[in-house]
Amino acid sequence: MAEEGSQQDENESNRQIVEEFCKPFVLNEETCQQINDLFLAELQKGLCKYTQSKADVKCYPTYVERLPTRCERGKFLALDVGGSNFRILLLIIQDVDDIKVESQNFQLPPKVLTGPGEHLFEFFAECMSNFIQAHELQSEEFNLGFTFSFPLMKNSLNEGILISWSKDFECQDVVGHDVVAMLEAALSRRDNIHIKNIFVLNGTTATLISCAWKHKETKIGVTIDQDTNAAYEEKMKHIQLFNEDRLNSTMLINTQWSSFGDHGALNFMRSPIDFALDASSTNPNEAIFDKMVAGMYMGEIVRLTMIECINAGAMLKGNLSEQIDKQMVFNTKHMSQIENEKEGAYQSTRQILETMGYKEATNEDCDNLRYICNTVSTRSAELIAICLACLVDRIGDPYIVIGIDGEVYNSYPNYHERLRKKTKQLVRPEHKFSLQPTENGSAHGAALLAATEGVERRHTRQTI
Repeated sequence: MAEEGSQQDENESNRQIVEEFCKPFVLNEETCQQINDLFLAELQKGLCKYTQSKADVKCYPTYVERLPTRCERGKFLALDVGGSNFRILLLIIQDVDDIKVESQNFQLPPKVLTGPGEHLFEFFAECMSNFIQAHELQSEEFNLGFTFSFPLMKNSLNEGILISWSKDFECQDVVGHDVVAMLEAALSRRDNIHIKNIFVLNGTTATLISCAWKHKETKIGVTIDQDTNAAYEEKMKHIQLFNEDRLNSTMLINTQWSSFGDHGALNFMRSPIDFALDASSTNPNEAIFDKMVAGMYMGEIVRLTMIECINAGAMLKGNLSEQIDKQMVFNTKHMSQIENEKEGAYQSTRQILETMGYKEATNEDCDNLRYICNTVSTRSAELIAICLACLVDRIGDPYIVIGIDGEVYNSYPNYHERLRKKTKQLVRPEHKFSLQPTENGSAHGAALLAATEGVERRHTRQTI
């Protein structure tokens, strides 16, 4: 009996140690408000041409000044490039409720990811040519929406200068160049491809546009995946980045919020684990916000926290395995499987720990690991909720729809509810919102942009 009591005391002591290491991930009300204020300040800096260069949240103009009206009709193409997998999509709109979609996924060969930029765009053109041939579209002319989910500097819808690569892309002679011009040049060398206009956008903007087709109140688009970002509708009078007046009253803004905190604004709430993760990353002092919230990094935060708990003797008998000591070996998929188990069930957790070199994990070890996963994933949802609440209040409409896409949002257990609950807690009571899953929004939204801009340009030509 005394032995049982001693074991219980040890378990409780270990749990206290685990909770102590996780404390920095728990956000109190004051911290949430401080982050909200800092994010708003960064937005305002990003929207002003005199301060944009110093802003963490760059607020790039997308030049998307109108959303679908649901009057668009015709056939439209999309090329959706968000990583080594990309998609070509054909959207056929015959009526509001009569929409057909044909799409095909492609994989970029590793040598193309690191070779000359010209080869990358030639590969896109080759796949587009094959798609058009397969669907017998070679005699037709199209507007093309081009989702290119990398940081772009834009001066129009038809131009996008690549600022930097990410996601294992290292193609030469593309950074600093117009990706639309490079795609146009590659497509022009194919006899069976006839493109009138190419409209470039990023994935989060495309998600917003896709959601707006079904929900006209959509004003925000969010991606919560391996990386994260948000786009929102801003009043033109608040966008102080243009030298000339714009005709429309609003424009979609690509916040590029992954860099929020890059100059130290969030240091007051970052944990020692956050600093350690950043220091050992391939891009120190960059993407600070993403390193606390994105799917690419959440598993690494959990792994580093586990190591602290193991070294303190609070988990897994204080034994540090060779496997758990490897960077990025624990990922968000593992977290999702662990949190998806019912309380008191540890089968998946034990299997995961076994792959990490622990064959005799106790129920308490499994429970502590689930606690760490839950604390890290909850912080992710709450940090994103803080920024969303800021955007909802800034837009100021009585009701807003937020279109969301991404593997973390779509698949992680209870992530949606945590995000919704925290956003609701933080927005002003007079502002209502709903979160709408927008799967495959990046391709669908690109095609809809091609449709919307095609209608507008045809109307403009007719009125001249």
